[in-house]
Amino acid sequence: MSLLRPVRFYNLLICLNFFIFFLNGCTPSPPLDARATPESTSKRIEKPTVHANNAMISVANPYAAEAGLRILKAGGSAIDAAIAAQMVLNLVEPQSSGIGGGGFLMLYDPKTQKVLSYDGRETAPENATLSLFLKNDGSKMGFFEAAVGGRSVGVPGLLQMLSMAHHKHGNLKWATLFEDAIHLSENGFPVSERLHSLISKDRFLKTDPTAKAYFTTPDGFALPIGQLLKNPAFANSLKQIQLGGAASLYIGQLADEIVKKVQTHPTNPGLLSLNDMQNYQAKQRDPVCLDYKKYSICGMPPPSSGGISVLEILGLMEQFEITNSHLPPAFTPHILAEASKLAFADRNQYIADPDFVKVPTQELLSETYLKRRAVLIQSKDVLKTPVHPGAPFLYSQAYAPDLSNHGISTTHMSIVDSKGMVVSMTTSIENAFGSRQMVGGFLLNNQLTDFSFNPTGNGFMIANRVEANKRPRSSMAPTLVLNKQTGKPVLAIGSPGGSRIIGYVAQSLISILDDKLPLDQALSLAHITNRNGQTELEKSTIANPFETKLKALGHDLKYKPMTSGLHAVQIKEDGTLIGAADPRREGIALGY
Repeated sequence: MSLLRPVRFYNLLICLNFFIFFLNGCTPSPPLDARATPESTSKRIEKPTVHANNAMISVANPYAAEAGLRILKAGGSAIDAAIAAQMVLNLVEPQSSGIGGGGFLMLYDPKTQKVLSYDGRETAPENATLSLFLKNDGSKMGFFEAAVGGRSVGVPGLLQMLSMAHHKHGNLKWATLFEDAIHLSENGFPVSERLHSLISKDRFLKTDPTAKAYFTTPDGFALPIGQLLKNPAFANSLKQIQLGGAASLYIGQLADEIVKKVQTHPTNPGLLSLNDMQNYQAKQRDPVCLDYKKYSICGMPPPSSGGISVLEILGLMEQFEITNSHLPPAFTPHILAEASKLAFADRNQYIADPDFVKVPTQELLSETYLKRRAVLIQSKDVLKTPVHPGAPFLYSQAYAPDLSNHGISTTHMSIVDSKGMVVSMTTSIENAFGSRQMVGGFLLNNQLTDFSFNPTGNGFMIANRVEANKRPRSSMAPTLVLNKQTGKPVLAIGSPGGSRIIGYVAQSLISILDDKLPLDQALSLAHITNRNGQTELEKSTIANPFETKLKALGHDLKYKPMTSGLHAVQIKEDGTLIGAADPRREGIALGY
């Protein structure tokens, strides 16, 4: 099926959205409900929910949504649709994710009625050492000093993860899943406002000759909005992968080009080798799940901190409600912020690659531990930050906390197919445009900067320190929610946003599961996060309903831009599917 027709349609859609925005005079949306912060006054196009009876995809770009929907209509599984959509995202949203990066995938298999998780996180090179991001004098490098170039590039894991999942859960042939991305690469797509803006703001993209030639005009300016952008090099790479499978990225021409690009960077070369590429292994891991009221919520296990931390926040809030049932209804944003402080204190201390570090996953989520930690939350006062981590029982290994929080360039998709398979997948190249190194028409990640730059602190080793072949800690939180009684899935959700992903997903789950907000309204709520420091409110929002009460309780407030990209699909008891996309980004939901 040709994409020429969808291309014309979405060109028109983009223009129409811009026209509506300016026609409305950029006025803010009204409040969504009494306890919610009103909508952001930043540029947003309202996106009502989409309803369907058979299948649904919610993803970060209209072209990717159309590609995924085509696969679903052709009888493809949710995994098939995820692969097709991801390849298109690599092209049209190159700053966020792609085959040069990694990701995490949560899947509900209707055949076995089990939740599975797949780990496609990047790994450090075999020659990496504790001093990877330390200068000669022992001080740590600046973030962009480390991120831009070859030093920060880990072995890409996304493609092998998708291949592993496809082998087990795919319906359509691998080769058919690349047609839309190849077609768009060869025929072009219009540069979106978001892509243009990010190119314009980036200080480092022009340092790579290949990236500069692709993303800028001959006189060095960002490609204008609406310009048709073709990527024949990416089409070429996809054709190799289409015919040779995922192995084509890890052995052969593409692997050679990646390694050469990393090792020969003129000022910041990296350690990635052909041996590293050939030895990479995606992994299937046991998901982390927690019973929360009438639901069972499942998330990604380490090396992502997203699953444990989201569940710990919800578990702490539930235990607080149980313990304080005699009190009047507590102020939810306050309790959310306080629970987040406690969860982030534990996250920073204990969570890292479980193949290298003993992570007390079950201990952190045990009812006993959650009760003990929830007692620290006060209904009329704040915990002074930084809050100290807890001491999970039967856990004695001492680490120093890792307080680093970096990249925000990530994407998420949620998909349900006609057979009931559900996918929640978050993928990333870490910072916007990753390492700014382009090869084969795609950008390489800078995920190694998700490690702690310092290997020690306070006289102890840091769990998330750099080690050879280790996976850096992530905050990605693809999440599946099941009805605890029936075991059937009711929601798939996730978001980009760096370490704030944890707060975005936790807040959305509370709004959807507890407050019963419509899906589109829940994703539109202005954000409140706390990462064991200041309580952050989303910038460019009218936050008076929150701000006054939070200040009175003693919260140290700070406004921050929070460009989440929440994408969710809800499954009702009668089988109706409801899809919604975050108004802060370009995504949409499509179904049939």
